[in-house]
Amino acid sequence: MPRAGGPYPAGPDRQHKPAGPNPRSRRTSVPAGTLYRGREGMWSWVAHRVTGVLIFFFLFVHVLDTALVRVSPEDYDKVVATYKTPIVALLEYGLVAAILFHALNGLRVIAVDFWSKGPRYQKQMLWSVVGLWAVLMLGAIYPVLGHAARELFGS
Repeated sequence: MPRAGGPYPAGPDRQHKPAGPNPRSRRTSVPAGTLYRGREGMWSWVAHRVTGVLIFFFLFVHVLDTALVRVSPEDYDKVVATYKTPIVALLEYGLVAAILFHALNGLRVIAVDFWSKGPRYQKQMLWSVVGLWAVLMLGAIYPVLGHAARELFGS
């Protein structure tokens, strides 16, 4: 009568092994509902997609408000006047941040894809992108937010 493992006798590779520590049980825990492990590559992928979508929506709104000048120049002037508020200046700073990260990370993705050593150094390149992005964003504070600061706090 065949055993539960099938009709073939248990060979050396199918012998019963004592239960012991399983090397697979030491894996990092994965959050329920996702296959991702939350490493740098995943977060750069997510940030690249999110910044791309944000840039797309900005371009969509920009085309619409620019087209408004042909329909009603007075309404166009009103819309442009709202763009000079401090809140919109913060949104512009966010737009600069999104475009800059998307561009720098895009160059990193190109390097990973086309440079033979790219996959090996992708984590270091990501941290280089983040560092360069942070330095450039610090440099963009005054040019982008200077007008808003003068409007809020005086000159």
